[in-house]
This record gives sequence, C-alpha cells and structure tokens, in this order.
Amino acid sequence: MTDKTPAQHADTAAEAIRAINHLTMSPRDGFQYPGDVYSLVADLSRMAMMLPQALEQASRLIDDLNAAGHLRSDKDQLEHDLQNTFMGLEQARVAAEQLYGGLNRAHNGLGPIGYKD
Repeated sequence: MTDKTPAQHADTAAEAIRAINHLTMSPRDGFQYPGDVYSLVADLSRMAMMLPQALEQASRLIDDLNAAGHLRSDKDQLEHDLQNTFMGLEQARVAAEQLYGGLNRAHNGLGPIGYKD
C-alpha cells in the first residue's frame, strides 16, 4: 500500500493542517465561498472520524508489546509510564469522538448555506 510508516503518515497529516492554517489566516485567502468551508469541514470531519481507530490501534500495540515483555522505561517506572500512555490515548480517543461530533454538526449546518451577492 505504501512505504511510509504510520508516524510518517501522521507527520504528513500534521503538515497538511499547518498548511491549511496558513492558507486560511486571512478570511478570504483560502476561502471564497461557504462551499469551500463546507468541503474543508467535511474532510476534517472524515479525518476526526478515523482518529479513534488509529488511537485504539496504537494503544493495542503498546499493550501487546508490554504483554510480550518487550517494553522498558528510561525512567525505570514502566507501569507509571504505561498508565499515563493508556490514559492519555483514551482521553484523546474520547476527544476525537467529540471533535468528530462537532465537525459533523458544523458540516450539516453548512449544507444549506450559500453565497449571496
């Protein structure tokens, strides 16, 4: 499918968001019509919808590596570090679901909005 790692794909996504932020700094730079915002929000919503799965899979990998005895902590506190990791990933998963919900609502709200001369 690709020769990129998951981390490289995440970096590409982060760079895309940074580019969007720069393109839309001025109200009219990156957008001309409400449909432009509608399309942007649709794609951001799609991205947010997939984030929980990526976070769950990352958590599962760490859990599997730990169960196989393949993890260590540079701080010599692996259990504490794992607890922070799993709690943080779960918190991020929940936040991503909320982000998706908000973006989906905004997308639905933008649907009937059009440009008027």
